[in-house]
Amino acid sequence: MLEKINSPEDVKKLNIEEKKQLAEEIRKYIIEIVSENGGHLASNLGVVELTIALHSVFDLPKDKIVWDVGHQTYVHKIITGRREQLKTIRKLDGIAGFPKTKESETDCFNTGHSSTSISAALGMARARDIEGKDNSVLAVIGDGALTGGMALEALNDAGWSQTKLTVILNDNEMSISKNIGGVNMLLSKLRTKRTYTKSNISVKNFINKIPIVGKPIVKVVQRIKRSIKQLIIPKMFFEDIGFRYLGPVDGHDIQELERMLKISKQLDGPVLIHVLTKKGKGYKIAEENPDRFHATGPFDIDTGKPKQEKKKDYSKVFGDKLVELAKKNDRIVAITASMKDGTGLTKFAQEFPKRFFDIGIAEQHALGLAAGMAKEGIIPVVPIYASFYQRAYDQMIHDIAMQNLPVVMCADRAGVVGADGETHQGTLDMAFSRLVPNLTIMAPKDFKELEDMLEFAVNLNKPVIIRYPRGGEFKEKFEQHKRIEEGKAETLREGKNLTIVAIGKTVARAMEIAKDIEENIDAEVINCRFLKPLDKATIVKSIKKTKNVITIEDGTVINGLGTAIKELIVDENLQDIKLKTYAYPDEYIKHGTVEELEKIYHIDKESIKNKL
Repeated sequence: MLEKINSPEDVKKLNIEEKKQLAEEIRKYIIEIVSENGGHLASNLGVVELTIALHSVFDLPKDKIVWDVGHQTYVHKIITGRREQLKTIRKLDGIAGFPKTKESETDCFNTGHSSTSISAALGMARARDIEGKDNSVLAVIGDGALTGGMALEALNDAGWSQTKLTVILNDNEMSISKNIGGVNMLLSKLRTKRTYTKSNISVKNFINKIPIVGKPIVKVVQRIKRSIKQLIIPKMFFEDIGFRYLGPVDGHDIQELERMLKISKQLDGPVLIHVLTKKGKGYKIAEENPDRFHATGPFDIDTGKPKQEKKKDYSKVFGDKLVELAKKNDRIVAITASMKDGTGLTKFAQEFPKRFFDIGIAEQHALGLAAGMAKEGIIPVVPIYASFYQRAYDQMIHDIAMQNLPVVMCADRAGVVGADGETHQGTLDMAFSRLVPNLTIMAPKDFKELEDMLEFAVNLNKPVIIRYPRGGEFKEKFEQHKRIEEGKAETLREGKNLTIVAIGKTVARAMEIAKDIEENIDAEVINCRFLKPLDKATIVKSIKKTKNVITIEDGTVINGLGTAIKELIVDENLQDIKLKTYAYPDEYIKHGTVEELEKIYHIDKESIKNKL
């Protein structure tokens, strides 16, 4: 059946039994590909029937579907003519693991971060109305994403606006970790109330046609119906803010899904369809371990075990060290935005449940909460992926740094992360955080230095960012680990002809380069440690000696380490200095392995050596 599907039109031609068969074949196909390439498995297995139903009822690209986060669009890509291309997913020059408008006109909006879909879809719906068009616009959003403030803001606006829009709430009770919070409690109540009365369009139309008394009767019936619903379902949040609520509906029943979607097309104003799905559906190992198979590397299908053994990484080192520090200081707390496992906080949560706070997908709230705690004498440590820290920039400035509050912000997955591509590459954090007054910015050269920096940060009594990469250390091993002093760099190697200034994981590369070129060039290597405050004295002394300097960093070329050194050279009026900066260009970095991307953008060891 799968071989016959080259477009949504092919899906529309199938009967219900054929669609069920297609769903099973799609599941098998996705499992086979993700087991080889890695990717987001559990979320895609959970939306197979929903995606088939959407393409059966709606007509893309005329109709618009905005997928929140977008990691669940593998099924959509298969149906929209990218079945064979799916074999290249997340690989260099292959298709992306998220919606990309440049890939297909059926991908109407690029996504990658949580909670954005309702805003974008409402914008498209309002544009449609202004232009006098009649197409449908839908947002598909997970229950975990509803904890994001942006989603709630959009729901508020959409409900008030009465714009024709359909929100599909894909409720699998999971984001990456188990969902928490008040929104989850509300949805839990809705899930259990399957006696909820569904809208009956045909009855309403029939009564409306009764002369004179028709419309008044409809209004009376609607009031009665609403009163009954209020008794059956406590806190009818969605209807109270202006949505017509349909559901809950079994997200794996294609026929029932299609029925609900067709009803939503007939209704004016905003509609929310509550769809219950199971993450990892159809692959028992993923069903039982949805968090582990949210995003996975290549794995063995029969056992579910990774093909490559997971090595010690920066997230684990951070988590273990934080537990050690928390045992000595009961003022240390940890805050996560629904990324407990990904940021290494699982052990902390087990050991200090009363000092661990998972606040859902809500990075702004995470930093606002941390600021309030810090103001009252607590030491909050907040690990968030570097690309997600962008979402809380105002809180970093207004709530934390402006008040000079001692919050330890840890930017995990800093630098290029690889296959997740543009939306997840953490190349901008040094650039935007360097602009913030009162902020101390550090990056460790290895695991040991991360531990030292974390201990230093919790005792500094100032706002701090520590950034560290995804994965493990470089092959280069450092024997030297001088004590961390505020704003002090570390000279790892003395030299006469060249100064190499590096920060974070690129320090190991700087040392490798210095050793490889030592027969021809005597290079001095400085581990910057602090981007802010910069150790001007150590760096200026070296530059004056060598008159030749290069900088290496895993951030953007604008406003990072290279820019800081350029400014230093100008400010100190250093003359006749040769300078070359190695960083990622001023553009969004595509997907591929980290090694492939470093070569493409010429910041790998060989590219740098060849230009010396």
